[in-house]
Amino acid sequence: MDYEAVADLAPDRRRALFERDAGVDAVRSDVREILDRVETEGDVALREFASEFDGVEVGNLDVTDEAERAYEEIGDGVREAIEDAAANVREFHEAQVPEDWREEFGEGRELGRRFRPIERVGVYAPGGTATYPSSVLMGVIPAVVAGVEQVAVATPPAEELNPVTLAAAHVAGADRVYQIGGAQAVGAFAYGTETVDTVQKVVGPGNKWVTAAKAEVRGDVEIDFLAGPSELLVVADETADPGFVAADVLAQAEHDPNASVVAVTDDEATAGAITDEVAARLDDRERADTIRQALDHEASGVFVARSMSEAVVFAEEYAAEHLSVQADDDEALLDRIDSAGSVFLGGYAPVAAGDYATGTNHVLPTNGKARVTGGLSVDTFLRSTTVQRLDREGLEDLRETVTTLADAEGLEGHAASVDARFEDE
Repeated sequence: MDYEAVADLAPDRRRALFERDAGVDAVRSDVREILDRVETEGDVALREFASEFDGVEVGNLDVTDEAERAYEEIGDGVREAIEDAAANVREFHEAQVPEDWREEFGEGRELGRRFRPIERVGVYAPGGTATYPSSVLMGVIPAVVAGVEQVAVATPPAEELNPVTLAAAHVAGADRVYQIGGAQAVGAFAYGTETVDTVQKVVGPGNKWVTAAKAEVRGDVEIDFLAGPSELLVVADETADPGFVAADVLAQAEHDPNASVVAVTDDEATAGAITDEVAARLDDRERADTIRQALDHEASGVFVARSMSEAVVFAEEYAAEHLSVQADDDEALLDRIDSAGSVFLGGYAPVAAGDYATGTNHVLPTNGKARVTGGLSVDTFLRSTTVQRLDREGLEDLRETVTTLADAEGLEGHAASVDARFEDE
């Protein structure tokens, strides 16, 4: 893994870095067939897909009771870690809950806003090459905090389901847990089956099949956003510890062969030290093969900028899912970067801390979507309603404004609906 100069990036290299995609287009037609079968065949299709894709003959799709048993059966240390992480996630998201409000805006005009949760949510928790109990916490807890009445979790089936994932669902407060994976899980949530109730919104990360399914069902059901493989961008200066940066790069790369891991610095010596540390540590990692593929990914690399200002422009254009700032003046740099899913400041804020236990949410936008949206939060599960009350005087103050604009738009009835209130004059 050699470092490159930002100024020397060819157009194709820049496109690979800054126009990342989740690869969903290539599988959308296949995903549509899966979804159609789930919609028409229900549980039968889910069981057949479990056999075909997961190599598992599924009996009960609903494993909610197993989740409760798993909580009792896992080791005390793991149980305590789940509960500690859940408590932190819950505390952070409780701070996000908005309050209803009403205020007077001029004489006789009272305006406000109120917030109500949606009723039914489906949370997808990835499986496959790794299992993610942490994603269960991140998806379920904000929904529960928001007041969602029914929160269901779907996670891929296995001969022996991961007990930590099941226990996490129990701790988080999931009402239902299903062993259903991939696009078919999204279809089950969107269309319902004999076992699975339909939901109003599907959230949670997944592979390109899950992401393509979310794209296909959008319109039949709401989704959070379309997320691709995991991403990390580290902005570092000469004060950064190259070993810390390398450790973060390797950690994020172990997620997926298609993960994007990037470090950018204004110091050539630091860039070289980072690449050396990555090479020195790589062979010791259990998922070294996955990491190597991610490091070779076209949207990964170590880059040298001519200045920290150029590094900031790079970071803003990259709009990473995870942004780590390991630099002397990290707050000033952060003030200049608006587009990032979640930010980690300083050498002692590894992304892994946010993945599991700081309390912030790790379900975040990828593929540059951080330019326009944020990650999963309590807001994801709320709907807002504006409220207004006018008395006669309040409407009279607005009468001329409303009727003039209504007439300008050619909507005579709108104007008349206001004037009708004053026919006694």
